[in-house]
Amino acid sequence: MGRIDVKNETEIGFMTEGGKKLFQIKEELKKAVGEGVSAWDVEVLAGELIEKSGGRASFKMVPGYSWAICVNVNDAVVHGIPKKTIIFKKGDIVSVDVGIFFEGYHTDSSFSIDINGGRKLKKFLWAGAQALASAISKAHPGNRIFDISNAIEKSLKRNNLRPVNGLVGHGIGKKLHEHPHIPGTILGLNRKHSEILEPGNTLALEVMYTEGSGDIVQDPDGWTLRSSDGKITGLFEETVLVTEGGPAVLT
Repeated sequence: MGRIDVKNETEIGFMTEGGKKLFQIKEELKKAVGEGVSAWDVEVLAGELIEKSGGRASFKMVPGYSWAICVNVNDAVVHGIPKKTIIFKKGDIVSVDVGIFFEGYHTDSSFSIDINGGRKLKKFLWAGAQALASAISKAHPGNRIFDISNAIEKSLKRNNLRPVNGLVGHGIGKKLHEHPHIPGTILGLNRKHSEILEPGNTLALEVMYTEGSGDIVQDPDGWTLRSSDGKITGLFEETVLVTEGGPAVLT
């Protein structure tokens, strides 16, 4: 069992400031997503906002990835390239994943919204947001990564949904992806052997889920992952700090 990195006050300060900047960027991106808008339009805006914030695009620091955001539509769940050919239309679910590198530290956040999709899609997205809230509520000292994964899975199952198989949240800080992996399911996990949370841990808690089987396939572009059965997916993520008093959402 590995130990989760504990951040000191200076590191936490930088991540807190970066998280505030990322929150503001995320809110602007939410406003930009709409019918007739392209994924590339959102990418351009994200790049401008990140530069203005004084940060750098975390995802452009990932080897082989050249974009500031990932954009996923309907059955695409993560790592979607923001292409000019992807034009949002009524009834779409659009997920945007964005991260910034500020003062030497990463923060990471994702959201999903529907474009005039009606009651069913709103309920689907509400369930994902609830699962993330359940996960965040377990980020207390003394709890374990298992408890977070269990909260995600139970919350989704209550709404007849499934976590996506093989995809995980993660630790975050000097690196975008740090130890530990944080699955959306307890399959294969043993609580007793799961990492214990301590004050100063920073975690990118991520809910990736679907109406379907949970299995995924990769597009020929080498990045986009989507549900193997074509069912809709959702994505919600926040960077969370574990404190003595419980979880603090940085983004």
